[in-house]
Amino acid sequence: MLLYDVMHTVLPPALRAVWRPTVRGLEHVPDSGGVILASNHLSFVDSVVIPSVVPRKVVFLAKSDYFTGTGVKGLASRVWFEGLGMLPVDRDDTKAAIASLDIALDVLGRGEAFGIYPEGTRSRDGRLYRGRTGVAHLALSAGVPVVPVGLTGTEKVQPVGSSRPRVVPITVEFGAPIQVAGRFDGVPLGRARREVTDEVMAAIQRLTGQEEAGIYNERPIE
Repeated sequence: MLLYDVMHTVLPPALRAVWRPTVRGLEHVPDSGGVILASNHLSFVDSVVIPSVVPRKVVFLAKSDYFTGTGVKGLASRVWFEGLGMLPVDRDDTKAAIASLDIALDVLGRGEAFGIYPEGTRSRDGRLYRGRTGVAHLALSAGVPVVPVGLTGTEKVQPVGSSRPRVVPITVEFGAPIQVAGRFDGVPLGRARREVTDEVMAAIQRLTGQEEAGIYNERPIE
């Protein structure tokens, strides 16, 4: 916690000073209590941008590789991601999806904010892909609201082939919280998850204006 406190005191003001992001709707993020911040996903920097503009801690999951490196570079990577409040998850483990949901529920159970990308992986063509129902599983299981987040411009910070970040206009917009508690009593679980997820994605689309792909996005083979 100490490392996070130190970095969060220094990093967000520095990033805001450099990129000067336009932030709208921050009043929709509750000051306390469990909440899910569900965002579109355009760039690897999204998980840095969102915590930098939200005044409370936002926990994201990150590849476990970032926490296990050796030497000076490995140490720097681990300090960076731990300092941002991120938690490791092994994306290549067949049980990773279940493990990540359990981690998220622990975070929400502690009354913290959890950040998630319902698309599953970043969009490489700028379109908004269909949401996976993990976000709804978390909201319905924990009984917490979902705040939709719309990011624009982050894909231009460091495009593929670029060796260094660029200073470009970035907008972060938060929508009104989507409440789920008590709304789906008696509704079959699968249907409830799909309806909540589609509601979240529709809210994100209104914030970003992205073209809807209508299909799921798949993580590229590395």
